[in-house]
Amino acid sequence: MNSENVQSVPATDQQSGVSQDIEDFIYLISHDVRASVRALLELPHWIEEDLEEAGVKVEGSVAASIELMNRHTGRLDRMLVDLLTFSRIGRTQELRINHLHDVLDQVLEEIQVPAGFAVIRNLDCDRVEMGDRDVLTLFDSLIRNVLKHHDKPSGQIVISSAQQGGKMRLSVADDGPGIPPEYRENVFGAMRTLRPRDEVEGSGMGLANVRKIAALYGGAADIRDSPYGRGILVEVTIPSNESD
Repeated sequence: MNSENVQSVPATDQQSGVSQDIEDFIYLISHDVRASVRALLELPHWIEEDLEEAGVKVEGSVAASIELMNRHTGRLDRMLVDLLTFSRIGRTQELRINHLHDVLDQVLEEIQVPAGFAVIRNLDCDRVEMGDRDVLTLFDSLIRNVLKHHDKPSGQIVISSAQQGGKMRLSVADDGPGIPPEYRENVFGAMRTLRPRDEVEGSGMGLANVRKIAALYGGAADIRDSPYGRGILVEVTIPSNESD
């Protein structure tokens, strides 16, 4: 990723006092506990292999129990990964001018968007001043949120950026099922999901990451109606030193 003008990531009240102690605790727990969870992810496979080697056919209730164990340990691992990502926001990185086309190239390569989805870039401004990891987390969270909750095998994701009135506006819009206005504030909370996790796998941390990053840089994150007929538009606004 191209970057320049290195400075320190800004500190906020969120990163001091009791809040910082909580952040440190989340970081340590999510990092250390995950090692044990990774072992739990492997154990069902080892048990299944040992049973098969002993000539015991894994089927019926035993197979169902192993599958259930795999699903729940996998879910726990994803939650710990997402908590670790949340706790790392603003940590051990530098404030840089990041080029959005490079950022999106890196994020989209990691996500591997399904073939049925079109990703459209309307980048009126290609430069955003943020921590280099935070800007990746921001767009990763926004794009994964669209794909996770879209109700069709195909759709579009429109990524926009613009300088307006001393602010940088970054947005991701989709043509998915949308979110009713009365629930839009709730989805920014940590571990919040509108649908049961048995229907949509996820920790409910994606939009919490988005709002935390926006607040860290003195900005805000909001949900609006999508301009594309259905779906939502998630907009992040942060102060900018660049002119329109």
